[in-house]
Amino acid sequence: MSLADPVLLAAGLLVAAILAWAALAAARRRAAALAAAGVAPKSPGPHRLSGVWFTIAGVAVLAIAVAGPAASVPVSHASGTVILAMDVSGSMAAADVSPSRLAAAKKAALSFIDAQPDSVDIGVVAFQQGGLEAALPTADHATAEAAVRRLAAGGGTSLGDAVLASLSAITRRTVTIGPDGSAPDLGYWPSATIVLFSDGQDEAGAAGGTDAGADAAASVAEKAGVHIDTVGVGTTAGTTVDVDGYHLFTALDPAALTAISQATGGTYHPASDASELDGIASSINLRLTITDQPLPLAGAFIALALALLAAGAVLTVTRTGRVV
Repeated sequence: MSLADPVLLAAGLLVAAILAWAALAAARRRAAALAAAGVAPKSPGPHRLSGVWFTIAGVAVLAIAVAGPAASVPVSHASGTVILAMDVSGSMAAADVSPSRLAAAKKAALSFIDAQPDSVDIGVVAFQQGGLEAALPTADHATAEAAVRRLAAGGGTSLGDAVLASLSAITRRTVTIGPDGSAPDLGYWPSATIVLFSDGQDEAGAAGGTDAGADAAASVAEKAGVHIDTVGVGTTAGTTVDVDGYHLFTALDPAALTAISQATGGTYHPASDASELDGIASSINLRLTITDQPLPLAGAFIALALALLAAGAVLTVTRTGRVV
């Protein structure tokens, strides 16, 4: 327990101590006077002074109350940083989820943002090959919402680069994996989470590219203590989509998304239709942060002091017939 003003406590306890000393001194003088007169007291002094002791105890407790006592209570609440990594590759224009994968993912992302408290900083990363940061994490959720609404489909997908771009947004530094597989030490970010919306189509390394592999990127996130929750957007049955004048078949790859989430201690959330995506906001559990918050105790001590003072007054009246 902590005190806002220990000086007031000391002053109050000094007053209580003086009252106690005065009560004892008065009791001794009365006993001495009765003894000198040859009259035995009707009852022992402490019993006769019980009302006084309750009153003094009330003063002492009131001294504690005015000193501003508070207890430190651990409180859990959602806080930290969340990056919404949004797949905007050409395959996200597919309509196997109505009205399209990307449109449904954007709606789910907006619902997720709306459900978060102000204590959660939210950023948005739109990823094609190479990743494209759209909005740094901030407590201003309107900024994240505006970034989500601006997203449009086009290009390819590199899940690994999406994870690295999200880590860059979290740590505010460029995160890359070297040709030898080396990665920088990002420190530990246990209150950060990446929520990755994608159909799982991964083109890392396609056509001789140098995009980061999803497994390597997930390993970097895991070492940094960052969880990745993946949201599968699309159907395993798949459909065709027009990309740069070509009809391409695309289907949800839940295995790729599950592997990323499991590698970091996160969860894969399947969403094969728009109604399932609407419930994503409530199914993603952000890690809780435990913080110590002060719990004022003055009210409880005041109530106890009033009870003691009232008991003292009642006992004084019933035993002596006097209010004071």
